[in-house]
Amino acid sequence: MAAADALLTVSNPVFKAYLFHVAVLALKMLMMSPLTARQRFKNKSFSNPEDTIFVKGSKVKYDQPDVERVRRAHLNDLENITVFFIVALAYLLTKPSPGLAINLFRAFTAARIGHTVVYCIIPIAQPSRFLFFFIGWAVTIFMAGSVILYCL
Repeated sequence: MAAADALLTVSNPVFKAYLFHVAVLALKMLMMSPLTARQRFKNKSFSNPEDTIFVKGSKVKYDQPDVERVRRAHLNDLENITVFFIVALAYLLTKPSPGLAINLFRAFTAARIGHTVVYCIIPIAQPSRFLFFFIGWAVTIFMAGSVILYCL
C-alpha cells in the first residue's frame, strides 16, 4: 500500500498533473450550463413553463437548434470526460513515464476544450469536431490498453 500512497501525492508529477487536468475539465463541464442558459435566453427557448417569465416572448421549446447543440456537446463531455477521470487515475497507478502521462493528459484536455469550441462556441465544419473527439478518444483508449497490459 505504501507504493500506491507514494503515487497519490502531489510530489508525484503525474498525480499533480492529473489533479490539474481533472480540475480544468471539471470547470469546463460546469461552464456548459451557463453556455446552455445563454442560448436559452438568446433564443427565448426554455424547457419549463416557469422559466419563460424571465424573458418576454419566450416559450417552451424542446428542439431549438442552438440550445440543442450546446446540450449535445455537454452530453458528449459527460460521456467522455468522466471515463477519462477513471481511466487516467488507473493509468497513473501503473507508474507511467511522467513525460508521456502528462502529455496524454494535456492532449485530452486540449482536445475536449477544442471539441467544445468547434461544436458550440465557434461552429466549424467537420472534420474539426471529429478530430478533436478522436484525439480524446484515442488518448483514453491508449491509457486503458496500457492499464490492461500492466495488469496481465
